[in-house]
Amino acid sequence: MVDARGAGTLQRRVRRIGSPIVTRLWDIECSGFERLPADGPAILCPNHISFLDSAFLMFTLPRSISFVGKAEYMDSWKTKFLFPAMGMIPIDRGGGSKSSAALDVAQTVLEHGELFGIYPEGTRSRDGTLGKGRTGAARLAITVGCPIYPVGIIGTDAIQPPDATMPKFRKSCEIKIGRPIGPERYAGRGPEHLQWRSMTDEVMFEIRELTGQEYVHRYHGETAETEPTVAARVGSVLQPEPISA
Repeated sequence: MVDARGAGTLQRRVRRIGSPIVTRLWDIECSGFERLPADGPAILCPNHISFLDSAFLMFTLPRSISFVGKAEYMDSWKTKFLFPAMGMIPIDRGGGSKSSAALDVAQTVLEHGELFGIYPEGTRSRDGTLGKGRTGAARLAITVGCPIYPVGIIGTDAIQPPDATMPKFRKSCEIKIGRPIGPERYAGRGPEHLQWRSMTDEVMFEIRELTGQEYVHRYHGETAETEPTVAARVGSVLQPEPISA
């Protein structure tokens, strides 16, 4: 398990050595990074279209970041020690108490003034659409009192598609940091699950604006009719849902 104080020495060393290499192998256009705080807690919520998303974000950020990653990485000898040492917090995507345990660690990381990243879609998009967001990030933001920064990632799916084992070199992508969304607009206003859902909807709307993706009103992996205009209903109140990260 990742150190509850956040990503440690290994990530700082890897970032220092690896960042020049990564930026030579790929053309990564970054914008909005000046919006990020120089210190203190913040949550970054990117869309998720490639295995490389976390790595590219980590190598381009000015600060270390701890990320949620699927617990299945702990089953492989190739990743079970490296990924947590690099700041990954394993999460069981089945929900319930196992997901809550990962969010508890993430809360401690934030309370130590660190950056924390989580994909609100919960998994990679296999069709390029932007799925419905899960509410874990909003729960953390409201509990800790820190902002969420929507992040738009474009082009990494062309560098390494979901089923590809190796990336393609000398290609370009973009990482855009959106405006911060503060929890004060939602905290204490109505039932908790509606606070979480409303804040999450705003995050997903902002991600859509950054990436230009089509929004579908369903979690990735579920089947439903596409509703491309739902994400624009930033202040709307949706039906309560099971608590999940």
